[in-house]
Amino acid sequence: MGFEPMGVATDLVILTVRAGSFEVLLIRRGIAPHRGRWALPGGFVRPAEGLKAAALRELAEETGLDSDQIHLEQIATYGEPGRDPRGRVVSVAYLALVPDLPAPVAGTDAASAEWVPVAEVLADAKRLAFDHHQVLADGVERARAKLEYSPLATAFCPAEFTISELRGVYEAVWGVALDPRNFHRKATKTEGFVVPTGETTTRDGGRPAQLFRRGPATALHPPVTR
Repeated sequence: MGFEPMGVATDLVILTVRAGSFEVLLIRRGIAPHRGRWALPGGFVRPAEGLKAAALRELAEETGLDSDQIHLEQIATYGEPGRDPRGRVVSVAYLALVPDLPAPVAGTDAASAEWVPVAEVLADAKRLAFDHHQVLADGVERARAKLEYSPLATAFCPAEFTISELRGVYEAVWGVALDPRNFHRKATKTEGFVVPTGETTTRDGGRPAQLFRRGPATALHPPVTR
């Protein structure tokens, strides 16, 4: 029995919060297929390369980030026939969460790259090439859900952050307003979520605000619910 040749690729849902806006990194394809259309960053896995290594390589090429600067996790595998006009291609999608980044630089097969509000992209099911709208939707829901029961929101923050900045991440990703005092109580009382640094900052405006860093917790008890 023969086997149809098949390519293996990785796609990246790279999410960040920039100036209070929940955004995704998109590239405008500079080559066929779908030349000129927006897509998620990604590419084919090289012969001697593992899946995560390929995802990290693509991430570095698109953002210049090292692996120790980002949260990276696998979302799902996509392999429906016809998803790529070049032939049978199975893609393993990864979710990358990064702090506020400057304007991106397009990779080798991209005409341009830019940050785009997530809500704007999800509102148009035909905006992205291939099946990337579904991949993006899955990645966004993964991020939104994980903010409830894990300290994942700190991945969007700098190494040291205020509770107000952390709350801003939740509000941007969930698209809802949260009560500041209630959120402050939950964040600081949840064991291992955040740890005070002993320093303060005035970058939020007003009185000096206490700085925190991510704590050792891997799960939040109780969860921070939407």
